[in-house]
Amino acid sequence: MGNQMETPEKDSIKVGATSFNWDINEGLFEYEGSDAVLFWIKTSMKTFLDTMEEVTGTEAANLVIETAGYRQGIIVSQYFGDEALSPQEMLSRLIPRYAAAGWGRVSIIEFNEKEKTAVVQIKNSWEFKLNKQQEKVNHDYFFPGHFAGLLTGILGENIWYKVTQSQTENDDCCEISLFPSNKTVTENIHELSKTKEQRQIELLEQKVADRTQELTDVINEISSPIIPVLDKIIVVPLLGKYEENRSEELTNKILSQLPDHKASYMVLDLTGIDEDISEYSIDMIHKLGVSASLLGTETVLVGISPKMGIKLTQSHFDLSGFNCFSTLQHGIYYALGREGRQII
Repeated sequence: MGNQMETPEKDSIKVGATSFNWDINEGLFEYEGSDAVLFWIKTSMKTFLDTMEEVTGTEAANLVIETAGYRQGIIVSQYFGDEALSPQEMLSRLIPRYAAAGWGRVSIIEFNEKEKTAVVQIKNSWEFKLNKQQEKVNHDYFFPGHFAGLLTGILGENIWYKVTQSQTENDDCCEISLFPSNKTVTENIHELSKTKEQRQIELLEQKVADRTQELTDVINEISSPIIPVLDKIIVVPLLGKYEENRSEELTNKILSQLPDHKASYMVLDLTGIDEDISEYSIDMIHKLGVSASLLGTETVLVGISPKMGIKLTQSHFDLSGFNCFSTLQHGIYYALGREGRQII
């Protein structure tokens, strides 16, 4: 036991210009003098992001990752705040620190301080490794957002990005083009909220439309059915108010079924129709009567209220071609009498 090496309770190492410190007793780990924490990419980080996507959805999770990357970039840009360094010098000093932290191999391909543009490449980033573990096929979001935030802080002007290559999409690396822009993460958050709200509205509208169509179909199915009350006598009750589509559908439905009943008399019961009868309803009654007569069926009208009678008269609807009765019973008695029959 005496020859066995003991693990030191405190330790420090330096990789390039980057320092790491451990205090085993206190359970502390420091990266560049600040508290840090280590996670396994394939397990802990993957579980974290999988859970976030499960809760928020992929689109929202990508925006969260992009926004977090951007805001971390702003923080990193302040790392050399006390030193009088040029933007080029800041970037040069940051590159090895990304590598030491396991973030990947970062290269500044182009940088134009005057135009405030840059092209950054990153290979084997932790985000690329996570994307592979999650079997994603789209480009990164954290690192493009991160470098946009980093340059925004360094250059003092809002910078945004465009991903021109993606290691996740089988390119050699992730390449990000950065440039001045009015686009911001805050704007993206608001845009996502508006998009999701619009989708919810569209979904609700579609549900309402579908439900309305279902109800319309049900109404069309059950309203004004042909009721064969006696041999050669049918009754068709008209219900509610008829607009153009409903009146046309009902007319076609009745006329298509009429020959099957071989009816000599069709009793149209207007008792349940809206007293403030519409022009569509009046036109429908007229078409039914004329068309039925061509098929050898006489139309009898029953259930005309005084108010409806006035409305019919004002519309110049010619009732002379119809036999009219106050009640359904009288209409059926009339049809029976014409057939030479009676109810005993």
